[in-house]
Amino acid sequence: MDFGPHLLLASLEGAVTAAILALTAMGLSIVFGVMRVVNVAHGEFYMIGAVIAWVVASFFGTYPVTGFVAALIVAPVVAGLIAVIADKLILQRINYDPDRTIVATIGLLYVIQQTALMTFGPDARPVTPPFNSRLSLPWFEFSDGGFSIIWPWGLSITSYKLFVIIAAISILTGLWLLMTRTKAGLIMRATQQDSETALAFGVPVKRIYSYVFGLGAGLAAIGAVLVVPIQQAHYLMGHDPLLLSFIVVIIGGLGSLPGTVIAAFLIGMSDGIISVFFSPTLAKIIATLVVALVLVFRPQGLLGKKI
Repeated sequence: MDFGPHLLLASLEGAVTAAILALTAMGLSIVFGVMRVVNVAHGEFYMIGAVIAWVVASFFGTYPVTGFVAALIVAPVVAGLIAVIADKLILQRINYDPDRTIVATIGLLYVIQQTALMTFGPDARPVTPPFNSRLSLPWFEFSDGGFSIIWPWGLSITSYKLFVIIAAISILTGLWLLMTRTKAGLIMRATQQDSETALAFGVPVKRIYSYVFGLGAGLAAIGAVLVVPIQQAHYLMGHDPLLLSFIVVIIGGLGSLPGTVIAAFLIGMSDGIISVFFSPTLAKIIATLVVALVLVFRPQGLLGKKI
């Protein structure tokens, strides 16, 4: 395969990575933006989504489409409820103190992880995709005679991966509409700007915090449900999404939703392309170096505001 088609295929794989990463990192960004809480257990809510997707898919057995749709509903709801309970039982009791919330969410990470190990087991479990036909992709070429389309041998992508990209864009669009066009979004943004003033105007700040913490966990769970037919569910799978989500949030700007989307696209695409042409390890090294440079030259991130 020539370099051009190979690059296109790598870019498509990177777009899938970027789509999942944008959903996962968006949950982390919303939690920090509204609550000023660094949720170290965010990756475990991602893992919960994948485990629940496997459980639901196994329940429906030979009906993968029904199981997948049910998992898309059940997983974020369960992950969100666990997050709300954790907020009420742990974070509210330490009054969202920045240092203590980090320690508390580290403890929550290990509780969720070990609970999944005891109930789900140590083995990775595959989930059958709801559909998985292969789609041939055109390669576009410019020449002296104008514009032509070439169908290269072997260049294709599964319909499910294309669905993941479209689904992530749709969910992020819905989230943007929620934050900018609804009363709930207005209340969340008011709480983000000044929680004390919002409380003075009768906004139940602690309840909003619980909902936001649940929303962040739900977004991570949705990302896991979308990715688990491509990867496999495993009780230790939350580490890489957590690391990449932190990288994206730092580069995009803490609490900046547009910055998170832009950074997720950049990191996801670079990760996909570098992993195909070189190695996944090099992709992670470059992402870490980019974070270091951002922290040195622009600590607030691409679109973040100085705190």
